[in-house]
Amino acid sequence: MSERRQRFQGLLAAEGEIDRGQRVAQICRLCVSDLAVSGAGATVLSESHNGAVSSPRRGLVHASDPVSAGLEDLQLTVGEGPCLDAFAAGGPILVSDLAADLGRWPAFGPAAAELGAAAVFSFPLQVGVVRLGSMDLYRDRPGPLTPLQLTDALILADLGTHAVIDQLDGHATTDLSWLADAHVEVHQAAGMVSVQLGATTETALLRLRGYAFTHDVTVTHAARQVVARTLRFTPDGEPA
Repeated sequence: MSERRQRFQGLLAAEGEIDRGQRVAQICRLCVSDLAVSGAGATVLSESHNGAVSSPRRGLVHASDPVSAGLEDLQLTVGEGPCLDAFAAGGPILVSDLAADLGRWPAFGPAAAELGAAAVFSFPLQVGVVRLGSMDLYRDRPGPLTPLQLTDALILADLGTHAVIDQLDGHATTDLSWLADAHVEVHQAAGMVSVQLGATTETALLRLRGYAFTHDVTVTHAARQVVARTLRFTPDGEPA
């Protein structure tokens, strides 16, 4: 494994000095080229204040392609999927044939297949017991990772962890404002909805997700409506 790690470090170094914000993008590109996957993404997550992981705050660090970005947004919308499970379990989530296991994530599975994902693999980004997020891979055809690909994925996830730590640069994982990502708008909207409902931000995010799911839009789209004040939630009724 040390030789494989040195190989990847050499490939990263061969691209020369780059902005540290681009290191995660490099690692995602290596995932695609060396693991025979169709796309890769890396996400920072943090637990909600009550310690649950059912509604973590999230910021997308990088996605290699629109499908990867869509899969991350889908998980934020429906509140389930391999990214969240890897973060909660602290270990890899490997689903080599999504169509054969749609019941595992009743909301995420069918929608992910519609986006073009046939297999999904998620790895926690963690240092010891401290979890920062996940590295998420998908294939547009079913099939497992080979033992060597799995080894390489674990190495790349570890390298991705260090790249995310460098990119955090003093920011707590509970502070996602540093991410230039549409998901930050979701957290802004959740704060506004919590005021409208007189409820916790976790409850507000659940209402926002529910609206997005029932209206067949992404949670990001719903959040933008809230921020633009064209969508308002009431405590005891439908959104106004």
